[in-house]
Amino acid sequence: MDDNETRGAVDVDANEEVAEPDFDNLVGIVTDGIIGAVGGLVGTAAMTAILLVAAGLGAFQFASFADLANLTGLDALLPGNPVAVGYIIFLLGGMVTWPLLFASIGSYLPGEEFAIKGLPYGFVLWTGFAPAFYEGFSGAALVVYLVLTFLGHLAYGFSLGSVFDYLSTRPTTLV
Repeated sequence: MDDNETRGAVDVDANEEVAEPDFDNLVGIVTDGIIGAVGGLVGTAAMTAILLVAAGLGAFQFASFADLANLTGLDALLPGNPVAVGYIIFLLGGMVTWPLLFASIGSYLPGEEFAIKGLPYGFVLWTGFAPAFYEGFSGAALVVYLVLTFLGHLAYGFSLGSVFDYLSTRPTTLV
């Protein structure tokens, strides 16, 4: 090492402990949480667009979101529109719960990038969504329901992972 390289260096005694600030970790955690929420919002928006197509084809009923409001008892907050309350619960799950799970298990999913890892993740989420939101469809409507909700969940996982990939260059965060 020559003199030019050591000018910016500070001599630290090898026995002296240097304290690292804790706020850097907290800031990283909060930043990752915000990134997860943004990814979840983008993913839920993509899925909602596909669910709107399914509803237009008669293969999905947004009224099934009212069941979420009824299950939680939050339909009392806005008794005139339990579907809206149920959709808000659905949106919050898509922005908080599922991105947190994705951030914690994403490195174990197949694929090199988070966008690709989001595809099997979306598939796993779909296996719970499909029976939970099934409203007695049969015939062609059942096939359209299954295909479009499946595509919606793939879009959710891919979009969520894409946001993680896009923002992965940020400094020292947990994702």
